[in-house]
Amino acid sequence: MDSAQAYEKCLKRLTWATKSLKLEIQPHQLAKIADLIVQPMTGPWRYFHTPQHIFEVGGTGKPIEVLAALFHDLVYLQVDLSINLNLSYYISPFITEINSNLTIRKSEQLLSDQTFALVASVFGFVPGQILNPYAGQNEFLSALVAAKVLEPFVLPQHIFQIVACIEATIPFRGETKDGLTASDRLYKRLQNTNIEFSLGLTDAEIVETVKASVRMANRDVGSFAHPQAAEFLANTWNLLPETNHNLSTMGAYTVGDYRSAIQTIESFMSSLNPKLIFHQFRGEPDNCSYELLYKRASRNLKIAKLYLQSKLVTIALIEAMSLTIGVDIPLTIMMGEIPLRGFTFMPLEHFLPEVDNPYSPRTDIEKEVFDLLTIGRAKSIHSDLQHSPIATFIVKSIGFDAIFHQCDRSKQFFQDNISSEEFIGGFSPLLVENIIDALLQLFESRKTAIGRCYSITRTTSSNCQV
Repeated sequence: MDSAQAYEKCLKRLTWATKSLKLEIQPHQLAKIADLIVQPMTGPWRYFHTPQHIFEVGGTGKPIEVLAALFHDLVYLQVDLSINLNLSYYISPFITEINSNLTIRKSEQLLSDQTFALVASVFGFVPGQILNPYAGQNEFLSALVAAKVLEPFVLPQHIFQIVACIEATIPFRGETKDGLTASDRLYKRLQNTNIEFSLGLTDAEIVETVKASVRMANRDVGSFAHPQAAEFLANTWNLLPETNHNLSTMGAYTVGDYRSAIQTIESFMSSLNPKLIFHQFRGEPDNCSYELLYKRASRNLKIAKLYLQSKLVTIALIEAMSLTIGVDIPLTIMMGEIPLRGFTFMPLEHFLPEVDNPYSPRTDIEKEVFDLLTIGRAKSIHSDLQHSPIATFIVKSIGFDAIFHQCDRSKQFFQDNISSEEFIGGFSPLLVENIIDALLQLFESRKTAIGRCYSITRTTSSNCQV
């Protein structure tokens, strides 16, 4: 979806939502808001948190949820590395930077602003608070922009509901010691905010607001419960270049760049508790639907963990070998180029032999991971190969139990607790020999190609002399 298409769809969603709420907003004002939303969402580093994502998160049936979703990812500092200038207009009166940390201004520095105070109350944030990049910073700033942009057109009750939906998208929060979920805590803050700002909402309306926030938050992380692991991993792969910008340029990133990206996402997936992904509040969603979300997410995490461990062991072995010829070696030097239309390249896997007595998957999870490595993930935006031929070769050679063992050794290698020579030496000699032999053949094929170029040059030069 290009910027023009995103703008048209955003404008259409805004128009529908505001008409559904019977708001008086002129077409030129809606157009300005749509442009404000689309600009940061189509930034150069956006691969997953894109306009398509916010349209999916908003759903189609509830105008408050549609509006909240359009704004909920406007600020994403880990991805964009800055705040869009047009957005900063709404943020800077309330937020300052102190020692590289974004901080809510102290009380004496804050303007008297009811809308800002309402947003802060819903989030439970206070003057002088340092914003945590991983605990609501992006969501709070996005909600603040939403509130200030919509302030001239909507009721305070609407801002209250929209901000609550955005707050709920702060991901992966557990229960408190007294057993309160993130939704329970939001409900309590909404009760207090309703009283403090004299909004006049009934308890039933507050409950429905929390339910709306749960629906939107669950759609935000909906890919975790995709029935196809290949699709879930494709979405995961779109996250890699968002926070690893070197990976966005095909062929330009190093072995270390790629390994670091895989290492980070493997660590995250391995530590993520599936119980923290989806929300449930007073029957929203119903028990059957919630249990299905949990079961699918649990399975996808198991698959992702083993898949990423296989990828991590593979790139660790390639990195250890690359250190014999230098540091910061481009990945394409070691693996071969990614195929391009009109060009024929010999990748590393072309030179690998067939594996005698290859490992056969023993469980459904292993079978799924093996298929993902062999056949590939669903198509993603990132230019990396969808299938994993070198990882497939390694798994066929040593099996998944050895992958698990070598994953721990890989992390020791990354921490410099073992040398590259020690790490390589911990693998089967035959496996190492096969990969090294394939590397030598890959390098020889490049030498031959350069030689052909040299021969053509000499022939051309000779003909010119004649």
